[in-house]
Parts: sequence; structure tokens; C-alpha cells
Amino acid sequence: MKHVLITGGSRGIGASVALNCAQQGMGVVLTYNAQPDAAQQVVARIQEKGGSAVALQLDLGRTDSFASFATQLAQTLQDTWGANTLAGLVNNAGFGVFNPIETVSEDQFDSLYNVHLKGPFFLTQALLPLLAMGASIVNITSATTRVATAGVAPYAAFKGGLEVLTRYMAKEFGERRIRVNAVAPGAIRTELGGGLNDEFEALLASQTALGRVGEPDDVGRVVAGLLGDGYGWVNAQTLEVAGGYII
Repeated sequence: MKHVLITGGSRGIGASVALNCAQQGMGVVLTYNAQPDAAQQVVARIQEKGGSAVALQLDLGRTDSFASFATQLAQTLQDTWGANTLAGLVNNAGFGVFNPIETVSEDQFDSLYNVHLKGPFFLTQALLPLLAMGASIVNITSATTRVATAGVAPYAAFKGGLEVLTRYMAKEFGERRIRVNAVAPGAIRTELGGGLNDEFEALLASQTALGRVGEPDDVGRVVAGLLGDGYGWVNAQTLEVAGGYII
């Protein structure tokens, strides 16, 4: 059995990734920050379908907690599955702030940076000893790195940095045959940034070749696939999963 860690797995895309990985027979560790009940609901859904999952608390904005989290994760893998390595890591946890550049505060900027770029960098660093030879890392970025969208400049900039980091991780981890890819969702029906109202959803759908906004499972299935064995020669790539958004 493969074992994977998904940050921000209590809702939205992260929850979908967790469910899809479990359906493929993987043991799933998902993290949450402030919604333990939502995380346990995902765990329960996985268990109801015969899968195996555990939820752990993690604040991706607190790099000082990563060493202790790595120790907790190693113990959880051993206690739950008798395992000592991870086959997959999904850097997914995040949040959105919608503000034009002229009104973005320094605290907002720093919070977005800590969660979307600094956090994934140092969490991956902390978990490297647990990643097995031939493991797969997937960094969740955003179509806003390609299509400039007013109001999300810091978020998009740090997601763009994560796409660059993806290539460097692939380069440096190659000796261990660890693949690293990024998945860039387009407009997805989640709670990120407060969700979509009907008018905004209609606009986004009209700008998408397939005529609708995406659902979490549209992304979750792709990420789970990259963690599996069928994409073993895909490495250092950013795959946009957006239904043809502004093409």
C-alpha cells in the first residue's frame, strides 16, 4: 500500500484528492488547520468506503512546527499502517484574499507568502527523510499564474513561485527518482476566497471552453493520478486543469 500526505484535506480540492487516493487503495494522511470536524468527516467518508485515513493538525504558516509534525507523521504512519515512508506529498493547503494591489496590507501579503510558498518549501524539506525512493510530489498552484486576474496579485505571485520551485525540486530530488509536478486549477466550486456567487460563476463559465466552472473532483482525480504509477514519466511539469479557461 502507498501512503500519501495531503495538506488542507478537510474540504474542497484537498478533500477530493484524499477521497480519490483512498479509492485507489492508498493510505491517506490529511491535514487541517482549524476545522477538525470537517477533516474527520472526510476520514469517515473514506472509511465508509473501505479505505484507510488519518487526520492531523498542521498550520502551514508556522514553519517552527514542521519538525514536530514530521515526528508525529512518522509515528502515525508506523502506528496506523506499520509503514515508515511516504509515497506521495500534496502541497495543497491555502486560502484566498481578494484585494487590489493598492489596498493589500503587509500582514495579508506575509500570510499568503507563508502559506503558499514558504510553507510548502520548508514542509517538503522537513518531510524529505520520510519520502520513499520514487515518491511523487504534487504542488497545487493556480491558473491565475497564467491569466492575470485583478485582486489576487500576491496569491498569484506566490503560486507562480511555487511553479518555479516545482522544477527546482524535480531537478534536485531526481537522484532519488522523486517526481515533482504542479497542478494549476482554474475556477473551481470551492470555499476558497468565499466561494462563487451566481453572477461570477456565469462569467467564469462563459470564459471557459467547456462552458462551466470546475468541481473539486475535476482536480482531485488528476492529482491522484499523478500520485499513482500511470504517470511515472511526467516530471517537472505544470498541468493546468481548467477546462480551457481563457484560451
